[in-house]
Amino acid sequence: MNEFRRSKELFVRSQDCLVGGVNSPARSYSPFPIFMEDSEGSKIYDVDGNEFIDYSLAFGPQIFGHRHPRIKQAVERQLERGWAFGTSTEKEVELAELVSKHYSSIDKVRVVNTGTEATMSALRLARGYTGRDKIVKFEGGFHGAHDSVLVQAGSGASTHGAPDSPGVPRELAEKTIVLPWNDKEKLKSVFEEIGGEIACVIAEPVFGNAGCIPPKDGFLELIRDLTSDYGSLFVLDEVITGFRVSMGGAQELFGLEPDLTTLGKVAGGGYPIGIFGGKQEIMKHLSPEGDVYQAGTFSGNPVTTAASIEAIKLLKEDNIIDKANRKGEKIRSKLNKAVKGLPVNVEGISSMFSIFLCSEEINDYGDLEKCDFEAYTKFHREMAKNGVYLPPSQYELCFISYVHSDREIEDTVDIASDVLEKVL
Repeated sequence: MNEFRRSKELFVRSQDCLVGGVNSPARSYSPFPIFMEDSEGSKIYDVDGNEFIDYSLAFGPQIFGHRHPRIKQAVERQLERGWAFGTSTEKEVELAELVSKHYSSIDKVRVVNTGTEATMSALRLARGYTGRDKIVKFEGGFHGAHDSVLVQAGSGASTHGAPDSPGVPRELAEKTIVLPWNDKEKLKSVFEEIGGEIACVIAEPVFGNAGCIPPKDGFLELIRDLTSDYGSLFVLDEVITGFRVSMGGAQELFGLEPDLTTLGKVAGGGYPIGIFGGKQEIMKHLSPEGDVYQAGTFSGNPVTTAASIEAIKLLKEDNIIDKANRKGEKIRSKLNKAVKGLPVNVEGISSMFSIFLCSEEINDYGDLEKCDFEAYTKFHREMAKNGVYLPPSQYELCFISYVHSDREIEDTVDIASDVLEKVL
């Protein structure tokens, strides 16, 4: 394989005009990022003409594979009619109806542009609705790059957050309580102590930015029970799991009824989107019906809504989620068999998986310290050299689409087995 010569040249060039040479820290990795320029189905292609089986899938949205013809055609039809009006459109209504149809917890939605915007707005609405300021999140749970959730846990079991980034006011971070994932006793303790001050608990139903860490039995149900008992809201962040683990997301899979839901990624069919929604009793507090303000120039953009509508219909009509889930089960099973005897643990759910470079089970964010991050960096690069593109960080999820072939899965497993033998 070509040794990424043009990518190296572009990275040198990009460092003169982009901060760190990238537009997102998630794309920054050693020794330099690989620059992509084309895609088709399960494959992506870099600027040197190298082909990769893709398991990053744009960090999750491309369950359809790249450049699905129906989504492409829907976008092209809309481009012929315009791509930004700044007015209401019929497609906004159709999309909202589709989302509500598949999510029983949602009466009304607000369409925005990113998952970050969706969670930020949902937290503002939760605070406005309850009249409380404090929120609870879980250590390692990622809910976008906005101030209220850019906090990390301290050494204590239950701590008020310290800012995880300069520029986040400590006074705001202190309103965020960070708890260990899957720890029922710590969660109960916090509610017993200050439950009347908590506006909401925000949680990913399956961790997606600390590797793939599913909930322990009864943990999500406990969040639901405690928030109901204390008059707080349960905000379920399904930006990753929504329209991926099932048509109704993880809440359908686990039998949950959150107060607010955030969606993104798959819901946009590969186009930038964020959605948040819930019952009318809560959503009516959002402007213009209520006093909690939220607005956006490109919210409900007609190109994005055209892609989203087609994507959701496609998921249902072609049984895409079940097909992708079966492929996810297959690659996890085959990888675990192939790496038996190595300090490697492949975990996941649905069409998502993580290749943890450690032998112990990962139950929470703290367990990730057991992983060999240096080895993962080498693993990622060597896999790329062998034509397999994985997310560049041990923290990130791998995804599989419904168009990945059995042959590609077999090839991936064989390559991964050989590479792991070398780097571990």
